Amino acid sequence: MINHTMIVSFDGEIPDSELDQYLRDIEQVMRDSGAIQTFAAKRHIRVPADDHSPVFVASAVVRLGLADVAALNASFAAPGAGELIKRWQAKYPYRVVWVNHEELV
Repeated sequence: MINHTMIVSFDGEIPDSELDQYLRDIEQVMRDSGAIQTFAAKRHIRVPADDHSPVFVASAVVRLGLADVAALNASFAAPGAGELIKRWQAKYPYRVVWVNHEELV
């Protein structure tokens, strides 16, 4: 299994209900694609040290579990993914970094 772990950082404040909806939207698009085996998402737990982050402070973390590299590549072309990104970027701009990795043990 390959994990695709994304760190999502909204540029400004985003209401809790909107962040929850964003995460539900990602989950729905990814599950509908059939490319993923597992999905997990959690909010970032804010601490004072976040004020000194050298890159950005996360809003949430999302992890997709995929069978192999082919499934990972397919997830990037999932139907509706491009529209979801455009819609949310227009409403609440954000940045994402990710890492593709084997299971952490």
